[in-house]
Amino acid sequence: MRMHRWNIRNISIVIGFSLGIYIICARGHHNYQIEGIIKNTKPEDAWNYVADFSKMKILNPTILNFKILSESGHIHDWRYKVEYTEHLSHWPYWFNIAIGHYIVTKSMPDKQPQTYSIKSQHQTCFLKGLYCLHSESDFDFIAEAEHTRCRESVRYECPLFLAGACKREVIYQRKAIMYNLTNVFNNVKRKH
Repeated sequence: MRMHRWNIRNISIVIGFSLGIYIICARGHHNYQIEGIIKNTKPEDAWNYVADFSKMKILNPTILNFKILSESGHIHDWRYKVEYTEHLSHWPYWFNIAIGHYIVTKSMPDKQPQTYSIKSQHQTCFLKGLYCLHSESDFDFIAEAEHTRCRESVRYECPLFLAGACKREVIYQRKAIMYNLTNVFNNVKRKH
């Protein structure tokens, strides 16, 4: 009888521990899309601005610092790898380090309409690299008369038990980037 109770207790502990690990480690995949219009701006100008990672500190208020690890290519297909540190918007004392791989492309001049895009893949790590999450972004810049439509599609993974916090973070960052990008170009036009 005593051995039977010990087995039930141990089995319960193992099941509880396994369930706890699953809840912490299980990840869901999510999507988010945002669009904005930058008036009286050429797609190439907005694309050039966003492609320059040094401008990302202006666009995304959560980025603290960065360093370019490698770059290659030419004006129609430029690739770079960047390491950056950021804090979470809702938990400003919680930091993470991410590695981003960027592919910045524009179509050849003879192709109409011209296309401008920035594709990126990110590995964002917490707890000194012990826990990492992946995300991808497709950022397109499309001419609409004399304006530019900016469209970003983000795919990201998040622990299931933090799905709400991850969504808030993604929405905050993407809205901040779109808002700040629009303001940068509107302020430039006001100065002229």
